[in-house]
Parts: sequence; C-alpha cells; structure tokens
Amino acid sequence: MPSTAPTQPDLPDLPCLLNGELLPLREARVSVMDRGFVFGDGVYEVIPVYGRRLFRFDDHMARLQRNLGKLRIPAPHSRDGWLALARRLIAALRDSPDQLLYLQVTRGVALRDHVMPAGLAPTVFMTVSPLRGASAEQRHQGAACVTARDFRWERGDIKSISLLGNVLARQVSADQGAAETVLLREGHNGTLYLTEASASNVWIVQDGALLGPPPSDWLLEGVRAELLRELCEDCGIAFNRKPISEAELFAADEVILSSSTKEVLPVTLLDGEAVGHGALRGKPGPVYARLYEAYQRAKLEQSI
Repeated sequence: MPSTAPTQPDLPDLPCLLNGELLPLREARVSVMDRGFVFGDGVYEVIPVYGRRLFRFDDHMARLQRNLGKLRIPAPHSRDGWLALARRLIAALRDSPDQLLYLQVTRGVALRDHVMPAGLAPTVFMTVSPLRGASAEQRHQGAACVTARDFRWERGDIKSISLLGNVLARQVSADQGAAETVLLREGHNGTLYLTEASASNVWIVQDGALLGPPPSDWLLEGVRAELLRELCEDCGIAFNRKPISEAELFAADEVILSSSTKEVLPVTLLDGEAVGHGALRGKPGPVYARLYEAYQRAKLEQSI
C-alpha cells in the first residue's frame, strides 16, 4: 500500500547546532515530548550578522537571560559559551558573510504536564541563514502596512516561541499584500494605543522627534529600542517613550519600523492612506534617512 505519511518539504542546506552538535538542518531531530513542541515552552533570539560579526551581541544575550529568568529556565551557557557556539555556526555557513542567527532554548523533554518540571536539561537549537533585509524598493518607496487590534496575550514582553498570535497578526497584512501589521490595544479610557507590529517595533516622528510606546508587558523590548535612542542622541534627534494613540499614529509626520532584519524601514502607506504631510506625504522622511545612515555606521562599529 502507498504511504499515507505527508510529504516533507526539502529543507535548505544550512548548518545548525542542536545541543552542541553541528549537523545539517535537515538531519536535526527533537523529541516529540520536548516542551517547546508540546507547549511552546521556550524563548528565542534572532541576531543579525554583518561580515561574520555579531551585531549588538551583548544586548541580545542580556535579553535572552532576562527571558530565561521570566520562564525559570536555567541558562544553558555563559555569555562566552554562547559566543563560541555562535562563531562556530557562523563559520559553517561559508558562502554568506551577512547572516541571521536564530537560537532557541526550551525547557527540555518531559511527559506532558502543565506544571514546570524541575531539573530538566534545556534543549538548545541554533541555526543560521543568509541575511535578507528590506529591498532597495522598500527603502526608496517605503512600506505599506495595515492596522489591527492587538489580540495577543498580555505577556508580549517575553520573547516566547509561542508565536501563534503574531502569526495570525502577520497574516492579516500578508492577505492584503502589506509588509506588516501595526497593532493597537485598548487602554483604560477606551482609546486605542500603539503597541508594536507583528514582527517589528513601531515608531512615529512628531515635530522632528522620534517617539515610541513605553516599555510594558504588552510589547517586546526590542534590542533596536536602545540602539535607536543612541542613534538619535548621536544625530541630535529628540527621543521619547510615551503612550501613542491611534489618532497620533495616523497624524504622524513619519512612521518607522525596526527589527533585526528590517533594521529601520519607513512606512509610507497605512491602511491605504499616505503617511506624512505636504511634499513628503507618502514618501520616506528625513528622520528615517538620518537614522538609516547612522544605523549603517553602527553596524561597522558595534559588531564583534
């Protein structure tokens, strides 16, 4: 009889590390009882690599350590241990100097029980792929985005592998041919406030200043948040974190996304309406341009 097993997709020829063992991605295997598979019980990090050098590595490691602590998962490696593993993996992808490093730590393997078992050995998975950032067209013309209610859970501050809410949110924009879904959550007064996007932080420019939502349990504190604060200081751009209402979002002079892959990216169309005012309406703005140039300098200066 013919096999009824589903056809497995061909995985790319990429290297990975699974619990310290270097092997091809297509050969990696994890127990079906791993709590990452059963519960999404784990955290992850995504680190850009430029010229085989890790960008803002210590900031990513600090966030990983915070998130492991929030889930009570013991840290499998020290900072130097993570660095050695990362460099080993980066070297294994020989043809791509610019890479995206993904690392994931789950609580480990145990029989299914909602209670956190003690004493498990965490499962550590790492892989790299060629870095594919925003296109030249997106940088020149800006990205189109749509808005949606933020229906995800209330611990968005944890970089959890439980990303179904983000997957559903991103599909909202994908179904409309847009680059991102900008999320708004109802505040105590019934007003909708900006949180983040499905896979990006979101910023607005108002009277020449870069503004972002304040840190909270509703949004992930992106590594680029501190970076943008530093870049604004270097460029003489005012920087502030404050609640941003839906009305302020749509009245902004500029809207900017930030993430590991996008770096900084201008949003020029939001729910079908052009962003900005006057001659710059619907075009990337001057604050974005200055931050993008400063970001390129930082990539050279802040990678190890």
